[in-house]
Amino acid sequence: MLKTPVPETPLKRFLRYAAIDTQSKEDVETVPSTAKQLVLARLLCQELREMGARDARVDGHGYVLASIPSNLPAGHPARGRVPHVGLLAHMDTSPSAPGANVRPRLVTYRGGDVRLKHGVVIRARENPELRRNKGKKIVTTDGTTLLGADDKAGVAIIMSLASELLRGSSVPHGEVRICFTPDEEVGNGTKFLDLKAFGAQVAYTLDGDSPGELNRETFSADSATITVHGRNIHPGTAKGVMVNALRALGDILVRLPRDMSPEATEGREPFIHPHQAQGEEAMATLRLLLRDFETPGLGRQQRILERIVREVQKLNPKARIELTVKESYRNMREGIAREPRVTEALEEATKRAGLTPRWVPIRGGTDGSRLTAMGLPTPNIFGGGQNFHGPTEWLSVEGMERSLATVRNLLAVWVELSIPGASRGARESRRRARAPAGRR
Repeated sequence: MLKTPVPETPLKRFLRYAAIDTQSKEDVETVPSTAKQLVLARLLCQELREMGARDARVDGHGYVLASIPSNLPAGHPARGRVPHVGLLAHMDTSPSAPGANVRPRLVTYRGGDVRLKHGVVIRARENPELRRNKGKKIVTTDGTTLLGADDKAGVAIIMSLASELLRGSSVPHGEVRICFTPDEEVGNGTKFLDLKAFGAQVAYTLDGDSPGELNRETFSADSATITVHGRNIHPGTAKGVMVNALRALGDILVRLPRDMSPEATEGREPFIHPHQAQGEEAMATLRLLLRDFETPGLGRQQRILERIVREVQKLNPKARIELTVKESYRNMREGIAREPRVTEALEEATKRAGLTPRWVPIRGGTDGSRLTAMGLPTPNIFGGGQNFHGPTEWLSVEGMERSLATVRNLLAVWVELSIPGASRGARESRRRARAPAGRR
């Protein structure tokens, strides 16, 4: 007799996906911005087909799409009423740190700091979530690259759930739509996503961190570029002729408000973040991130930059200074509030996973920001990772497993919410009646 193969854990899947370099690239018009993202895209598509997912494919922009049919039997009161639930994660990793030759380390956390190669240290005082993982398995980098938990943890969780459902899981569910996106880290994760082809009516991204943390609110975001045009000439004959764009750029940098920087703000406080500068005497550019939970605040930040440019232009009259501001994404708060069942279902699913739901504003953004603006309400679910975008990134194995349990519960909750005439209290009563006595 043939043995049924043991399903792969989210951890095993994550370790396989993390080894693939999928780093995206700024300032590239095509999507995906790097061909290497397609290596993971094709692998995921192949695995989905082997599982038996319906319509698994990679489209012309590198999006991986697939669907899983409902398992509700004929006559079930929610059959045909459950909205198609979309689950998304992004395949690319940040360009902010090396993403090739990732060597994940699986360790049991014993307490204190975690020391990696080249003097890189995951400090316990900077990582309160470490305390909740004492005695448990975590995954770290070797200190030379990022890890890619952002967002290959989300990818692994969704793939593990897909495998469960397609193997005949007893969890009742409606139609499930899966999408893995490229280029989220460079702001183009949903740029060419065909929502009609995706086919979801409600959706969730798995792109968060600590277990129990849920997100229905993000920053509103713009990007700004300041370009200084100077004039270069041999420094030996430069007097009265050279216009050094780098010096003017330095004048701009020192005028940026320090109390409105990422390193000086927290919670709902806005920031202006210079994150990239390059150039030489003839031309220099500065790229900045503008972030505020209240969209009008972005206008105030733009006016701060305009004032700084005017001041520096007067100091450097022979230079030409240009400022451009582009919209990145907007706070998803109002769009999600229009469909309260989206967050009601997620909150209940998190409780059933044994966690206390915590709605935390994201000091960043997700694909859900733009999807919500496009009319598809898409809050965000934790995935267990921490310290994204750098060599101190790490991942809680238990966090991944709790995320998988939450999403599994989420599908069942949507079935309950879709039964005609079922009040929230009635649904809760049925849930308690089904739960084992020790868990009521």
